[in-house]
Amino acid sequence: MQTEQDVEAYLLRYKKPFTALDGTPATYWLNPGDGLPNVAVRVDTPIVLVRAEIGELKNPNNVKILTRLLQMNAQSLLHSAYGLEGQRIVLSAALELENLDFNELVAVLDEIEVALSREARELHTLNG
Repeated sequence: MQTEQDVEAYLLRYKKPFTALDGTPATYWLNPGDGLPNVAVRVDTPIVLVRAEIGELKNPNNVKILTRLLQMNAQSLLHSAYGLEGQRIVLSAALELENLDFNELVAVLDEIEVALSREARELHTLNG
């Protein structure tokens, strides 16, 4: 069974800068740069959560942005999904810790980074 130490080792092997959050067990911040949102990786046994906050949904009746989020989920995402957490737009994935391997974590992190670089600005524009 994989542990928090395995996830941290995978992040080191990933060779992109990350920071372990003080006072929050098993939570790491990755900064993709270019003004994109940070990506949080949290080990919460039995799962590993990967999440990026896009921003607050300014108008919950904005059909254009809600439709676009669903389209992005269907067209460009395999491991993760856009969703709403309260009024916050998030991009997230959940992985099973028990069988997690390096390639699986990298696939999720790369997908999220590509989605953020390709779609975050468009979402901010649609959000007003």
